[in-house]
Amino acid sequence: MTEKVPPKMPGALPLLGHMLQFGKNPFQYMMKLREKLGEIGEFRMFHQEMVLMTGPEANEAFFRAPDEQLDQSAAYKIMTPIFGKGVVFDAPQHKKDQQLKMLMPVLRDKPMRTYAQVIAGEVEEMTKDWGEVGEIDLLEFMKQLTIYTSSHCLLGHEFRYELNEEFSRIYHDLEKGINPLAFVFPYLPLPVFRRRDRARVRIEELVTEIIAKRANKSEKSEDAFQMLIDARYDDGSSLSAHEITGMLVGAIFAGHHTTAGTASWVLIELSKRPDILKSVIEELEDLFGADGEVTFQDLRQANKLENVIKETLRLHPPLIFLIRKVMKDLKFKDYTIKAGKYVCTSPRVSHRIPEIFPNPEVFDPDRYNPDRQEDKIPFSWIAFGGGRHKCSGNAFAMLQIKAIFSFLLRNYTFELVSQPEVYQDDFEQMVVQPKEPCLVRYRKREATAEKVASQQSEAKTQPVSEQTIKSFQVRVDYDLCQGHATCMTEAPEIFQVDDKGILTVLQENPPQELLQKAKMAEKYCPTKAIKIETK
Repeated sequence: MTEKVPPKMPGALPLLGHMLQFGKNPFQYMMKLREKLGEIGEFRMFHQEMVLMTGPEANEAFFRAPDEQLDQSAAYKIMTPIFGKGVVFDAPQHKKDQQLKMLMPVLRDKPMRTYAQVIAGEVEEMTKDWGEVGEIDLLEFMKQLTIYTSSHCLLGHEFRYELNEEFSRIYHDLEKGINPLAFVFPYLPLPVFRRRDRARVRIEELVTEIIAKRANKSEKSEDAFQMLIDARYDDGSSLSAHEITGMLVGAIFAGHHTTAGTASWVLIELSKRPDILKSVIEELEDLFGADGEVTFQDLRQANKLENVIKETLRLHPPLIFLIRKVMKDLKFKDYTIKAGKYVCTSPRVSHRIPEIFPNPEVFDPDRYNPDRQEDKIPFSWIAFGGGRHKCSGNAFAMLQIKAIFSFLLRNYTFELVSQPEVYQDDFEQMVVQPKEPCLVRYRKREATAEKVASQQSEAKTQPVSEQTIKSFQVRVDYDLCQGHATCMTEAPEIFQVDDKGILTVLQENPPQELLQKAKMAEKYCPTKAIKIETK
């Protein structure tokens, strides 16, 4: 097979390359590139040569490539001024791996089970003064709400109750620092970058003060903040205040900056489609009743709502392209991408391939029902990325959005203030969200009779028939496993995850009576690393 280089997009300008066309609307430009060049094609941003790869096969090559070949850190130097020097993407690979593992315990299955009621409580608190009817800027509401929920669940008491207003302002300035220009010139003396840098200094001051206060307390907290204070590198050294600051900011970015926009789009899309909205509300009322307690287990059973969220993320992924730097030549089919170039993939483009998602512009949550499973092809639906670097906060994000709407939709009705076509994505932001203002009108719902939970038990449980299954085998893609430990919670007889997040399969051919537990482990694995093969 003859080695080829990726075809190049015409129309590059001297010095600027394709930056003007790309910067105007990155999504439209990448769609145009795929239509013209296919699943792989090259363009240029200033002096930097970029290769766009889209579609399941290209995505798999992108996500499965080892770090020594496609370097995530080199591509995300844009985050260094925000996270800090020597933190996460700016740290050496061995150190970055250890830092990420230090954050993982707060996103593991056991603590996750406590977050549902916390999030629902925050929604109730934020809406307590709404009154019977009113209007809100939906995106601003979701930004504030997700700051509260994320800081409450992930950061701890001080950030949520003592510093919430100042932290919100700081975070806003940090988030605005994620600008397309920062990929090439992250330290230009622009006002937006100066505000970013002042915010980073201030948040480190706050973190240092909290560390000092906690050192004088006899009782220890159990939040991510305390986990990082107590964490140790392999050589026994502790994290500095500078490192803790960067990692806490990283945790919030994972739990907030994409969720606010997604939650906003969920409500916008539902408001456009009363029939789908009605079915989601009925599902939630069946699960919780009018005043029922929001639980982790019941949120898992909200399949219609989950399908709506997945379809929203298909059409409106907040991160529309992901980047790596090529450190060693990358081969894809008969193409070779040379070291030194950057390679990227686009969830938004890949999600609109009609051969995979028929009628791709149509909002259709039923795509993910068992009889269709349009996302069954590996690496076709990549809203959270994929491979070893799949967003570790994906399970938290899904839980967060489900919990928010489990309260909002059962207590309020919503309608769009403007015409539906007014609500569009804002591609001027690196994290794509709805354009502002994003106005919706709410009205308090009349209470409905609480459903009896026992009446819904049959609907909640959908057992797999075991009559024709003689045996089953457990398969694990260890390249995808991130150590969430959900599998161990569901089937401790089969899976064990140690304190470092290393998974061990205790039984590869378990007895048939463990099939249901194994199936639950497969279903709820956040990274889809487990596959149960039946015979």
